[in-house]
Amino acid sequence: MNMMKTTLLLAALTGLMIAVGDALGGRQGMVMALGIAGVMNFISYFFSDKIVLAMYRAKPVTAAEAPELYSIVERLAQKAGIPMPRLYVIPDPALNAFATGRNPGHAAVVATEGILRAMSREELEGVLAHELSHVLNRDILISSVAATLAGAITMLARMAYFIPLGGERRDGERGGSNPLVLLLTLILAPIAAMLIQLAVSRSREYGADATGARLVGYPNGLISALRKLQAASERIPLHGATRATAHLFIVNPFSARGLMGLFSTHPPLEARIARLQEPGS
Repeated sequence: MNMMKTTLLLAALTGLMIAVGDALGGRQGMVMALGIAGVMNFISYFFSDKIVLAMYRAKPVTAAEAPELYSIVERLAQKAGIPMPRLYVIPDPALNAFATGRNPGHAAVVATEGILRAMSREELEGVLAHELSHVLNRDILISSVAATLAGAITMLARMAYFIPLGGERRDGERGGSNPLVLLLTLILAPIAAMLIQLAVSRSREYGADATGARLVGYPNGLISALRKLQAASERIPLHGATRATAHLFIVNPFSARGLMGLFSTHPPLEARIARLQEPGS
């Protein structure tokens, strides 16, 4: 059921991108949109991990350089039955972590220096189990593809400002000649892409919390870590964070309270903690 939902959401992103191309440039626009989607999928599949690691200046670490981090991840990976992922540390005081890579055999787990200093071993175990759950559930590829396609839809819509796509439409008009269609495309396409992306991301966070708690054997460490992350997220921002990659982290690096919380890539931390505290979770 989960895989079916993911397939439908990613298909919706691709379909939306083609629809944007059709609205902007008719058949020619559709072909261009399909081509962009193919290129973006290729890049996100093979190179998304390298791109995001470079963006955050993440440095690879060995067992000798980060013994606690290495020992926890090694034990959890063995328990989950997946290969030992590559480990990276971001030189930043913010408290956060994420996983990236196209599959368990090409995964990387990344933690900030801040989270390594601030968390107890039990809390760090909960955080790392959450990230390994993303690897185990193959969420890291899904999130990368969804984010890349959503970004491509936005880019395609913005191209209408600068590039006349032309192309003969079915009704005989030139593509992009209807100003109302163009306006609606420019406004609604990025919003629709964002909402579809959020639908993928939020459900994955709840799933990774539950899987991570089962992997450790109890939810207490993750619950305590989420409370600490909640207190720190507004006080210590992550330098260089981008909204395009915010969904990768265990907590949103941007504060999102009130109305903006509806458009956050993550569920409210209070809701995540409440689910972990439910009997049988």
